[in-house]
Amino acid sequence: MTNHGGKSVFIASAVIIFGLVIVGAAFPVAFGNAAEAALTSITELFGWFYLFSVFGFVVFLIGLALSKYGKVRLGPQDSTPSYSFFSWISMLLAAGFGVGLVFYGMAEPMTHYINPPYGDVPAESEAAARYAIQYSYFNWGIHQWAAFSVVGLIIAYFQFRKGQAGLVSSVLSSVTAKHPHVRPYASWLDVFAVVATVMGVATSLGLGVLQMNGGLNAVFGLPENGFWQFVILFVMFCAYMASTWSGLDKGIKRLSNLNMALCIGLMLYVLFTGPT
Repeated sequence: MTNHGGKSVFIASAVIIFGLVIVGAAFPVAFGNAAEAALTSITELFGWFYLFSVFGFVVFLIGLALSKYGKVRLGPQDSTPSYSFFSWISMLLAAGFGVGLVFYGMAEPMTHYINPPYGDVPAESEAAARYAIQYSYFNWGIHQWAAFSVVGLIIAYFQFRKGQAGLVSSVLSSVTAKHPHVRPYASWLDVFAVVATVMGVATSLGLGVLQMNGGLNAVFGLPENGFWQFVILFVMFCAYMASTWSGLDKGIKRLSNLNMALCIGLMLYVLFTGPT
């Protein structure tokens, strides 16, 4: 595990991920119960830590932006932005939120509306609706972007200012240079990052596929079954591969711009035709 970003990280990550997939496919109920129990335990034990950490991220980033370090560019000092502000924001939203917002953008407010976070608020009431929107904006607003920004800023700084690889373990480069025996632990940090990323994307993508299948069923009467869910997933996979193969400029940027244009169009349609 001494080759950062090399075969060792890939093999270890693949073994862990495929192992979890096999166990989940063979014992879906038991695996789901174990995952739910683990989530509940972690939330109860470390929920306070997550809340304080994210709040600390917000304060840290605001202070960093207002300090002299906020003028440091993530690249050479004479570098200029590679993309327009619209394309940059579009790619941030498409890559940062992605399909997760498709599902949770509706599911989270409805969940809080039906089961209000405060026990003294009647379910499915006007007050519950207000709290549902407030909680959703809180979870998907500045605090979530603060968590994204801290990790992205660390990786980007070491990659574009220090010439390190774009890996989480790059933050330990100064330590591993002085203490080579620490390198295996740094590589395991990359493995953990890969596994966490894949599991997070898989969850959001799976929920998004189910919602798309449900929407197609409601509009066109398409059956809700594994076959059509596989078809939807395959189409999304092809779109992902095409955008990745065509590169950042031709594929991801254009797809993100189209996504943003559709979102703005949908927002305006709801604004002017809905009960607003």
